[in-house]
Amino acid sequence: MLSGRRLDLLDPSPIDVEISDIAHGLARVARWNGQTRGDHAFSVAQHSLVVEEIFRRTEAEANPAALLMTLLHDAPEYVIGDMISPFKSVVGGGYKSVEMRLEAAIHLRFGLAAHPSRELKVKIKKADAVAAYFEATELAGFSVTEARKFFGQPRGITREMLPITPMPALEAQEMFLARFHAIETAFLAGVGAGAATA
Repeated sequence: MLSGRRLDLLDPSPIDVEISDIAHGLARVARWNGQTRGDHAFSVAQHSLVVEEIFRRTEAEANPAALLMTLLHDAPEYVIGDMISPFKSVVGGGYKSVEMRLEAAIHLRFGLAAHPSRELKVKIKKADAVAAYFEATELAGFSVTEARKFFGQPRGITREMLPITPMPALEAQEMFLARFHAIETAFLAGVGAGAATA
C-alpha cells in the first residue's frame, strides 16, 4: 500500500488497514468495468458516497456506525478490485471468503462489528440497488425498462439528489475521506458516550 502497510490477503490484520489507502484505491477502481459515459471513470469511492447518501435519506434514524458500514460497504475492493456480479458467481466461494476477511479487518480497524447485522445488510443492499439503477440509466447505457428489471424501481429518490456525474479520482478520494471523517467523528462521540454500535 502507498502508506507503507503490507496487507496479507489470506489473513488481513486490522492494524494494516489505513483509511488513506482505502480512499486512494477506491477512487481509482472503476465501476461497470469502466464502461460508463463521461470524462472520468465512475469510481467505487464515488459509488460509495452515492450509496451512503441514499441510505441516509431512506434511513433517517440510522446511527453513525450504520452510516460508516454503508460508506465502507465496498471497501474490500481497494485491495481486490470491483468484480462484476456475473463473474463473482462464476469464481464462487473463494472470492467471497477473501472479501469477508477483508471486510472484517476493515470494520474492526475502525471500531465496528466485523460484519453488519442481517437487517443492516439488507438495508445497505437496497440502497446499493437504487444507486445501481441510477448508474445504469445515467452512465452505463441501460434503458429504464432494463434497469428496473435488474435493480427495481427506486422510490423516494431522484437522480437530482445524488452526486452521479463522474468526478476526477482526486476529487472522489477527497470527498470519500471527508465523509468518512465526518461520520467517524460522530461515531466516536457516540462510543465515548456509551452508544451501541450497529
